Amino acid sequence: MGIKKFKPTTHSLRFTEISDFQEITKDKPEKSLLEPLKKSGGRNVYGRITTRHIGGGHKRMYRLIDFKRDRIDSEAKVLAIEYDPNRTSRIALIEYPDKTKNYILAPADLKVGESVVSSLLPATEIKLGNCLSLRFIPSGVAIHNLELVKGRGGQIVRSAGTSARILAKEGEFAQVRLPSGEVRLMHLDCRATVGVVGNVDHGAIVLGKAGRSRWLGRRPNVRGLAMNPHDHPHGGGEGKSGQGNPHPVSPWGMPTKGYKTRKGYKYSDRFIVKRRK
Repeated sequence: MGIKKFKPTTHSLRFTEISDFQEITKDKPEKSLLEPLKKSGGRNVYGRITTRHIGGGHKRMYRLIDFKRDRIDSEAKVLAIEYDPNRTSRIALIEYPDKTKNYILAPADLKVGESVVSSLLPATEIKLGNCLSLRFIPSGVAIHNLELVKGRGGQIVRSAGTSARILAKEGEFAQVRLPSGEVRLMHLDCRATVGVVGNVDHGAIVLGKAGRSRWLGRRPNVRGLAMNPHDHPHGGGEGKSGQGNPHPVSPWGMPTKGYKTRKGYKYSDRFIVKRRK
């Protein structure tokens, strides 16, 4: 994938940098793998806004992604690399010998016509897109779509350009360094897919204008300082003064920078070897 820039013929295009979509090989999604996606506008069942800054955006259909990769030892052929509006990464359409089709997360550099397989055997090739147990993946190999619990399917390391790596194996656990920098113990029977998640230049995208943000379903975010005292603890005052120079807080008065909100015991503490920064 590459980044596309524009001549500054308008104010917004001067800074706009978007994907060139060169890796996309198919325009229309596979109909059998689509489901309707209902929008909430950030509102709960009572119609009250519980998550701000959500609403509008282009209509989408949800692509059913196979995070479990539970077709064991059945080799599948990559038919296409597609765009998915519901995630930052690209998705790959694969087909099994019985003509069953599935979507998987597309690793970087995966090409149409290549084969991928999900296996529990130690002799499986360490190849881009193959899904194996951590037990059979060598240390230092980039992996993604990682299971937290055996058989549950990949839950972490699924964003564009991310990958994890095995640092060491001891007993029934592997020490895995996650994209956040956290080192965590994972059971060796948990499975992962080989490779880095595709669309690695996603972090370099510059939307360029407010409208493009609205297309993505993001509503404006007003600074607390620009509000009235009734609406935010930072509001009011003359000019930019606010209320003196207070510690930053949320609209409900909770400190928002560096304040630890976690309380008591967390079940995963015993699995964390080194915390993220």
